[in-house]
Amino acid sequence: MPEGDTVYRAAKNLDMALHGQTLTRSDFRVPAFATVDLRGEVVEDVISRGKHLLHHIGDLTLHTHLKMEGSWHLYRHGTAWRRPAYQARVVLETDEWVAVGFDLGVVELVPRDDDDTVVAYLGPDLLGPDWDARLAVENLAQDPARPVGLALLDQRLLAGLGNVYRNELCFLRGVLPTRPVGEVDDLPRMVDLAHRLIVANKDRVERTTTGTLRGATDWVYGRAGKPCLRCGTKIRRGTLGDSDLELRDTYWCPRCQT
Repeated sequence: MPEGDTVYRAAKNLDMALHGQTLTRSDFRVPAFATVDLRGEVVEDVISRGKHLLHHIGDLTLHTHLKMEGSWHLYRHGTAWRRPAYQARVVLETDEWVAVGFDLGVVELVPRDDDDTVVAYLGPDLLGPDWDARLAVENLAQDPARPVGLALLDQRLLAGLGNVYRNELCFLRGVLPTRPVGEVDDLPRMVDLAHRLIVANKDRVERTTTGTLRGATDWVYGRAGKPCLRCGTKIRRGTLGDSDLELRDTYWCPRCQT
C-alpha cells in the first residue's frame, strides 16, 4: 500500500496539471457513478489527506484511495497508457491532460460541502498544513497495551504512515513492532522522527530512510535474511495484525531492537 508521501506527490502532480482547468470529458468506470458527466466543470484543486486524494471539482469532491494496487497517471492526449485500460476506474480529461486512476480501492463523489466527512475519522496528517504532533502522541498513547507496530499503522491515530515507515521507525527507535505502546520510551520522539522522515521524502521519487539513495535505502524493510546494516545480525520477518488491521509483514533486527 502506498505511503503518505507517495499520495502527497500524486496530489501535487495532479494539481499542477488540473488546477483551474475545465474538464472536457469524464468517465467513471464504477457502477455507482457510471452516468456522472463532469464536462464543463472546473477542477479547483487536488489535495491529499493522509493516504486519501480529494479532487475538488465544481460543487463536488471526488474522493479516491489507492489501497494496495491503485495509482493515478497523467498523460498527454494520444499517449499510450502504461497500464491496461480495463484497470482504469476514473478518467478525467482537459484540453492538455488525461488523468487516469487505475485500480482505485475507493471511488466516490460527495457534495463539496460534505467532503470533510469522508476523511473526518483520520488522525493528524503528517504531511498536512495542520499537523499536530501533540495530538498524534495522545492518540497513540490511548491504548498502552497495543503493539506499537499496529498503532503506527492506524490512520485514526495519525495519518500517512504505511508498512515501510512502520518497520523503519521501529528499527530506528530500537523497539520491536510487538512492543506495547506504553513501554515505548519517549513516544514524542518517535512521532517527531516519523514526521521528519516523511517530510524529507515527500518530494523524492525514491524513498530512503538510511540517508542514502545508493545501496540500501531501508534499514530492515524487505531485507529478511540479510545482515543488519548496523550490527550484521540477520534481519527477521514476521506478520502483525489485529481485528482493526489486516496482517502485514514486519521486519526487525533481533539485536538492535528489543
